[in-house]
Amino acid sequence: MIADIRAVLCFVLLVAQFVLILHVVFSWVPRPPEPLMPFVLGIRRLVEPMAAPIRKVLPQPQIGMVRLDLSIIVLFFGLFILRGIVC
Repeated sequence: MIADIRAVLCFVLLVAQFVLILHVVFSWVPRPPEPLMPFVLGIRRLVEPMAAPIRKVLPQPQIGMVRLDLSIIVLFFGLFILRGIVC
């Protein structure tokens, strides 16, 4: 029973990491193709609740005219560490 819960949790954490990677890739595309927009918006809706609390606490360094959002990186490494502990 505990092994099943652990396997499901490991799978959920792995999927969350892939969703974060897709979020990063889509953030590089200024205007995704129209057929992909529902998918891109769905990815954003999944990532934003996880990243927003980190974004509130973590300062955003400014390099020239660009502010860096490090919350996704922190979230990715947090999930990576959590997967290492659980799995």
